Amino acid sequence: MISLLQQAVDLRLLRSLDLQFAHALIGDENPALLLVMALLSAEAGAGHVCLPVSRIMPEYFFDGRQREFAEQLWQVAGKPDEQILREALEDCAAVSDGFQPTPVVLSHNRLYLQRMWQSECQVAAFFSASHQLTDNIQEKSLRAILDELFTSSDETMDWQKVAAAVAVTSRVSVISGGPGTGKTTTVAKLLAALIKLNPDKNLVIRLAAPTGKAAARLTESLNSAVRKLSLTEKQFESMPDQAQTIHRLLGAQPDSQQLRYDRDNPLSLDVLVIDEASMVDLPMMARLVDALPSYAKIVLLGDRDQLASVEAGAVLGDVCRFVEIGYSAVRAEQLSRLTGCQLTAGEQENIPEVRDRLCLLRRSYRFDVDSGIGQLAAAVNQGKSRQALSILQQPLNDICFYPLFDDEDYQRLLTETVLSYRAYLQLVAKQAPVKEILDEFNRYRLLCALREGPFGVSGLNERIEQLLHRQGLIRRPMGIFSRGYAGRPIMISRNDSTLGLFNGDIGIMLRDENNELRAYFQLPDGQIKGIQPSRLPQHETAYVMTVHKSQGSEFEHTALVLPTQFAPVVSRELVYTAMTRARKKLTLYTHDAVLRQAIQTPTQRRSGLAERLSRQVD
Repeated sequence: MISLLQQAVDLRLLRSLDLQFAHALIGDENPALLLVMALLSAEAGAGHVCLPVSRIMPEYFFDGRQREFAEQLWQVAGKPDEQILREALEDCAAVSDGFQPTPVVLSHNRLYLQRMWQSECQVAAFFSASHQLTDNIQEKSLRAILDELFTSSDETMDWQKVAAAVAVTSRVSVISGGPGTGKTTTVAKLLAALIKLNPDKNLVIRLAAPTGKAAARLTESLNSAVRKLSLTEKQFESMPDQAQTIHRLLGAQPDSQQLRYDRDNPLSLDVLVIDEASMVDLPMMARLVDALPSYAKIVLLGDRDQLASVEAGAVLGDVCRFVEIGYSAVRAEQLSRLTGCQLTAGEQENIPEVRDRLCLLRRSYRFDVDSGIGQLAAAVNQGKSRQALSILQQPLNDICFYPLFDDEDYQRLLTETVLSYRAYLQLVAKQAPVKEILDEFNRYRLLCALREGPFGVSGLNERIEQLLHRQGLIRRPMGIFSRGYAGRPIMISRNDSTLGLFNGDIGIMLRDENNELRAYFQLPDGQIKGIQPSRLPQHETAYVMTVHKSQGSEFEHTALVLPTQFAPVVSRELVYTAMTRARKKLTLYTHDAVLRQAIQTPTQRRSGLAERLSRQVD
C-alpha cells in the first residue's frame, strides 16, 4: 500500500504530507486504514471539513480521476464494506468519538481531524445556543425607528428592513445578498437602530473583515452610508469609522498561532460586524465566536453564492442553506409587526432555530431586468448552463463573449487587454495626477482562475508586459533583479501594518517630482500614499489577478479568461464571483465546453455543520 500511495503522490493525487500523516498514525499494519487516513488528510487539504465514511469508495477517490488506479488501491485495501470499515476505525487507537485526545474523530459516520471536529462543534453550538434577544426590546420603539430609517422603499417586501429587524432582535444574525443588494446600507441602518434604541448606553461597535483589503473597503463603504443618515452628533460619534482584519481584532501575533482574545479573555465590545463572511474558514470562525462575550451581538455579512474560504469549510454557505425554508410562525409574526412587511411562516415543521436569524437580500439595485450581466449571473448561479450560453449568443450592450480555442484567440485576448489598459498608461506618460491614474487603472481588470501557466496570473502578466513593452506603452527594465518601471501595477501579497498596506491592495509605480520611482496607493480615507519600492512588502505585477483575489472588488469593466482545458478550480461559484465584479461591462474569453462544465460544477465543501444545526446534535 505504501508504494501505491507514493505513486499517488507522484501523480499529484496526494501530497507527501498526506502519506506522512497516514504512515505516522497507522504504520504498515492495516492497508485499508492507511489509505483512509491519507484520503482524510487530502480532503482537509482540499478545504473539506470531514470525510464521510460512505464516500470511502473508489469512485470517489481523487474526485473521480484515475479510476483504474483508484480501483487498484481499493483492491489492495481489501475492498472493505462500510460496516467493516467503521468497525476498524472504531478499534483504531488513533480514532475516538472526539472526547479523547486522538488525532482523528469519528462522529455521525464522518471522519474528522481533531481540530476540525472541535471547530465544527464549537460553531454549531454557538449558532444553536444564540437565541433571539427580544426580552429588553420595546417593539413599538423599534418599529418607529425602523420606519424612520427605511422610508423610501417602493417594494411590497423591504428585505433590507427585515434584515435590520432580524439583526437587532438576535444575538447572532446572517445577512446574505449578491452585489448591489445593499448589504452595507442595511448594516449602517441597523447600527443606527441599535444606537437609537440604547440612547443611554455607549455601545462599543467593531467592524472586521477577513483581509486588510476587505477591511479597507468596509471602512470606506460604511462611512459613505452613515453620512447619508440623519443622526445627532452623539449618535454619529457612536458609529464605528474604522474596520480591521479579524486577525488584528483577535490580537494575532506575528509568527505565532496564539491569539490575545479567547474564551478566557473575551473581546470588549457590544456589537461586531463581520463583512465578506464567505471568506471566513471554519477554524477562524470558531476562534472568533470563542472570543465573543456572552452579551455581544454579531452580524455576519456576505454573499452565500460566492467562492468559499481558501481554507477548510464553507460556514456562510452551510448556515444559509436554511434561508429558503421560511421563518417559524412566531418569528414571522414578530418580524411582520416590526417592519410592516407581511411575512408568512415556512411550511416545514420543526424549523431549525438558526433559520430565524437569517435574511437574504433578494433585490439587486445594480442590475435591472434588461441587464445582460444580471441575467447571466442569475443563470450561472442557478446552474442553468444552456440558458447562460444562450444569453451569450444574444446581442447585449454590457457583455462581450469571445470563444477561446486556439493561439489566434489567445492573441486577441492579449491585444484586447492591452487596448483596455492603454488609457491609464497614456495618463502615466502625460504625468497626470496620481489619483486620476489610479482611478483609470481600476476601471478595468482581467481576472483568471489559475496561478500558473498561459491562462494563469504569472503567464498572462508576463505576456501582457511583453506586448505593452513592444508597443512602447511601458519601458520594462531588462535586468532580472529590477522589475520596477513607471506604470507598473502591483498587488501587495503580504500584510505590512506599519506601512498600512495589506494583502490584495493595488498600487501603481510612478515617477515623483525628483524622477524617482515610488509606489502609490489610495488609502480608505481617499488619501494617496507614496512608498519607496525598496520598502514595499512582498508584491507582484497586477495586470491580471485571480478571481479569489478580486472578491469584494468591483470594476466598471471586468474581463474573465478561463483555461481551454477544464481544471478542478474552475467552478460555478468562481464564474459567478467573477461576473459579479462587473459594474457596467463584462467580457468573457472561454471555450463553450469549459464554461458549461464550470456552471455544472458547484463547489462542494464536505462538512457536518448544516446537519448539526438542523438536528442541534452534540
